[in-house]
Amino acid sequence: MKLTRRNILKTGTAAGAALLVGPSLVGRARAANPGTLVFGLSSYPPTLEPWKNAGTAASTVKLQVYRGLLGYDAQANLRPEIAETWEAEDAQTYRFDLRKNAKFHDGSPVTSADVKASFDAIKAKDSTAYLRAALGIIDSIETPDDHTVRIKLSSPSASFIYLVASFYAFVVSAASLEADPANPVGCGPYTITNNERGTRIDLKAFPDFYKAGLPKTENLSFIAYKDENLRVAALEAGDVDIIEYVPWQAMDQVENNPKLDLDTTDGPFMYLLFNVSDGPLSNAKVRDAIGYAIKREDVMAAAFFGRGRALNGMPVPESSYYHNPEYANHWSYNPDRAKELLSEAGFGDGFSCTMLSTAQYGMHQDTAAVCQQYLQQVGIDVELNLPDWATRVDLGNKGQYDIAVMGTAGQYNDPDALSNFVDGRLGASFVRSHGFNDPELDDLIDQGRSEIDQTKRKAIYDKWQARALETVPIVGINWRSQGYATQDTVSGFANIPGFLTFYSGSMIEEAEII
Repeated sequence: MKLTRRNILKTGTAAGAALLVGPSLVGRARAANPGTLVFGLSSYPPTLEPWKNAGTAASTVKLQVYRGLLGYDAQANLRPEIAETWEAEDAQTYRFDLRKNAKFHDGSPVTSADVKASFDAIKAKDSTAYLRAALGIIDSIETPDDHTVRIKLSSPSASFIYLVASFYAFVVSAASLEADPANPVGCGPYTITNNERGTRIDLKAFPDFYKAGLPKTENLSFIAYKDENLRVAALEAGDVDIIEYVPWQAMDQVENNPKLDLDTTDGPFMYLLFNVSDGPLSNAKVRDAIGYAIKREDVMAAAFFGRGRALNGMPVPESSYYHNPEYANHWSYNPDRAKELLSEAGFGDGFSCTMLSTAQYGMHQDTAAVCQQYLQQVGIDVELNLPDWATRVDLGNKGQYDIAVMGTAGQYNDPDALSNFVDGRLGASFVRSHGFNDPELDDLIDQGRSEIDQTKRKAIYDKWQARALETVPIVGINWRSQGYATQDTVSGFANIPGFLTFYSGSMIEEAEII
């Protein structure tokens, strides 16, 4: 998205380069003002293109400017957005009835033609949209009238409804796509009025937002604090009303401050990836041994100040209907079992390898350091590679590592979201083990996705978990506590639980100073 004054005024969108700002620079965006809400971001959005994955900070801002057919409420339930109602007409057909009062920021009505144009653009062959492959399941889109959309799928999908609720599936104006594709117009609760590159983004409530009485706060300012300590200091000083990514070492002090509220969820998780192309890591027994070799409580203590829980299996949350305790404690700390598996694999004398992480984020670096120490105790000599985050992503995409540390969350609170981390058919990615592919696991992924009956799906995902623990596409380390903190004067904001914590930006429309 190009940054010009014309584009800011025309589309309410902007982008810039990431810089650091301290509390003393907040100035005009004073907190504790009933008409203004100030949000401390963890970084300045590298882009506000609606369908790109640019991180949590970017998604938080984009959720103010754009909306899709559906979204999520504070309890992680699907909720109406542009679509007022929806239903599955059969296993492969979904109908969405659009709100008649929804308008884009240029004043034009939101119609079924805009929905079709948006999904067609996401699916286009030259598209760089994050959901391009996933939305390839759409066979056709019918628009019988301006307010009805019927989407037909090429095969049944239990998870498709979550895709249309994704913040990578925003609906934009078809006319704006045709006139200026780099600057599509959205219909979110706010429009951007000012942008200071790398520092701040100011927004104003869109008067024709389709939800009556929302947003509750007229003015919204995002201030970028790349340094996590400055972000906490700004909250404590009253310069901001809300911050994301509360650093784990600061959670106790935030909790103990009577003027602040801390809201956490154990949604994101840390795990290890492997280059399985050749060498010791191509052997599933070696990867399994690594799972047994690591004492996860020490990782949590070092990297997350004890905030989180051990992840001794595949990352299926305990709150999920599909969680099976039988598979949840597979990798309890057992160095003797680790050595036994290494011997069975032919590496009883150990081996040397590299571990890719990053020095840019302490949680990644500390996780790698603890894992390195424990692997050395079972004979695996690990050399750490700790570049900046951008380089870590590049090396991960290219498979230039033996073991890699990764942390993320699923796109939605359903086990199908885990396919992104284990399905080798999706191609190379820094979030998946390089070169891993197991046809049996792939088949179970397909079965689970296409089965609508919940009981039958659970049986499939039980088999999926068992097979994943046999083939070891990833090794779980820990669930990490993800936190937002607010002034106690803020009402209405909520941290959406589970994998959906990063969608909490959609709760800003409910937030207000009381």
